[in-house]
Amino acid sequence: MQNEIPTPNTLAIDIGGSGLKAAVLDAEGEMITDRVRIDTPTGAAPGAIVELLAELVKDLPDYGRVGVGFPGMVREGIVRSAPNLGNDGWSGFPLAAALQEALGKPVRIANDADVQGLAVITGKGLEMVITLGTGFGTGLYDNGRMAPHLEIAHQPFRKGETYDQQLGNAGRKEAGNDKWQKNVLRAIDKMRNLTGFDHMFIGGGNSKKLQGKLPEDVTIVDNSAGIRGAVYLWRDEAG
Repeated sequence: MQNEIPTPNTLAIDIGGSGLKAAVLDAEGEMITDRVRIDTPTGAAPGAIVELLAELVKDLPDYGRVGVGFPGMVREGIVRSAPNLGNDGWSGFPLAAALQEALGKPVRIANDADVQGLAVITGKGLEMVITLGTGFGTGLYDNGRMAPHLEIAHQPFRKGETYDQQLGNAGRKEAGNDKWQKNVLRAIDKMRNLTGFDHMFIGGGNSKKLQGKLPEDVTIVDNSAGIRGAVYLWRDEAG
């Protein structure tokens, strides 16, 4: 009888505009360690972020692979844009290769909103995720299959400003929570008209600031999904 190949633990990294977070996950995407976190240094160069991440995770238990959520557009492990990290050096940076060299394990990377969605979607119909944090993020899934990432955040929203400008944390502080929430509801309607989603999930650190009843096709999810979703970047592997 052939021996089963054990599924390795996954190191999950969430690179955010305000914090760098990591934890080790089991095969089901559950955290087997407490999450570790440090503030994201403003305007830091990509190489410096890689070094900080390697230092952040050095004392975590063993893992066999790495999944990363990144606040921007990434294709084939190479960063295309990172507007909320404040350093132009991200464009064209081979982040997957740099982290693989620093950590010594294979690395897969996707947009952070896309990764968060992988942990919460049901896999039925057209599902959408938006994240409310330093910026505004989106992910779209067709019967569980992640669609190519679209930077909707930097498209025009209202009054000459983008979704990111009005719905990110700076926009929330400027507008106040009540007006910001009205803008979030406007954005939900626009996303419904744009995509025709069957269900939307809202995550990110500012999702907890939403008050009152939301539309029936919208659900707020725990922000830990931003970490737990990393294991699903490897779901085509054994286990």
